[in-house]
Amino acid sequence: MDIKKQDCTYTSCYCEENVWFLCNTVQNKHPDDIHGCFCIFISNERRAIPLWRQRASKREDGQVVWDYHVIFLHQSSNFGTVVYDLDTTLPFPCDFNKYYEESIKDEKCLRKEYHRKFRVIPGAEFLKTFASDRSHMLTQDGRWMSPPPVYPPIKTEENSNNIQEFISMEKNNHGVVLSLEEFLEKFTNSGRT
Repeated sequence: MDIKKQDCTYTSCYCEENVWFLCNTVQNKHPDDIHGCFCIFISNERRAIPLWRQRASKREDGQVVWDYHVIFLHQSSNFGTVVYDLDTTLPFPCDFNKYYEESIKDEKCLRKEYHRKFRVIPGAEFLKTFASDRSHMLTQDGRWMSPPPVYPPIKTEENSNNIQEFISMEKNNHGVVLSLEEFLEKFTNSGRT
């Protein structure tokens, strides 16, 4: 799949919409690849997840603590699993193992409240079911925490706002929620570390 970072729709702090558009591009331009695509919501019960090598960070190691983050994975027999993260300083796309080692990292050094969970949604399903009216980005007095995208909000025929169901790490009808260990088991590129 040949997708260049500069060709992607991007708005800072709207990773879920950036990933939706990336997934939509795959469905439209590389339809044979959509079955190997996954949209991954990373969060936890506290909504405090550390990631490294993030552009938004002011730290040398690129660490930030997001309430949630969304990345796009493509898994193929030829190239293994690659990660598309428009907010990382790592290559785009990035080998899954490298992304894990440098951006997700092991949880042994993290307090339990910072352990991450991963909601894994097949790409085609994500395109059909995800909706956001962006209200989660408004402060109590109605101001934007970060300027919204210029295009209209993403909605489905059934829903105009279900983003909280995707961010939540409780089991529901959207994909499957995995621990870090289960996530690695599903996507780690064998023979590469």
